[in-house]
Amino acid sequence: MFKLIEMEDTIRIPPNTFGKPLDAVGYQQVKAKYEGVVDENLGYVIAAINVKVSPIGKIIPGDGAAYHKVTFSLLTFYPVLQEVIEGEVVEIADFGAFVRIGPVDALLHVSQLMDDFISYDEKQGVLIGKETNRKLTTGDHVRVRITAVSLARAGGSAKIGVTARQPFLGKLEWIEEDLKKLKEPAATKKKEKEEKKVDEK
Repeated sequence: MFKLIEMEDTIRIPPNTFGKPLDAVGYQQVKAKYEGVVDENLGYVIAAINVKVSPIGKIIPGDGAAYHKVTFSLLTFYPVLQEVIEGEVVEIADFGAFVRIGPVDALLHVSQLMDDFISYDEKQGVLIGKETNRKLTTGDHVRVRITAVSLARAGGSAKIGVTARQPFLGKLEWIEEDLKKLKEPAATKKKEKEEKKVDEK
């Protein structure tokens, strides 16, 4: 889930930037501190926007810089458990596929791809279902549900797990095929009812 979060902080304006527009220098400081960070509370910080620096600052003895209060917004992506999200397959491996959701890649393990025995074709870079013959490859668009989230703690790496083994999840073409199959019996029943009414008359 993408969020826009209002923030406040105090930033250090280095002496070599004195005389430059305060908001521009403040933006660079906020950008350097926050963008690209993965935080347990914020999620993945994508961008800092609307940076406003207070014109009144403080100087700390022994430090030639000025410290100013700053308000800004952060555009973040926070993966939420059970959230259904669409993404693109960016890599295929023998153990599953990596799906780009927002700014991050989530693991779609082979056991969570479909109700079928899956084999991996290394030459073509494809995961293939034995019974269904359904194929998943790089560039495919999928709809998945987030089942595991482990955001980074100080230097660790974040991990997201997803599943496609639920109704109306998986490769978008598969979902369309399944919907058509569901509609066909309903359309047949409707037609039979209409024919029955005509016969009764």
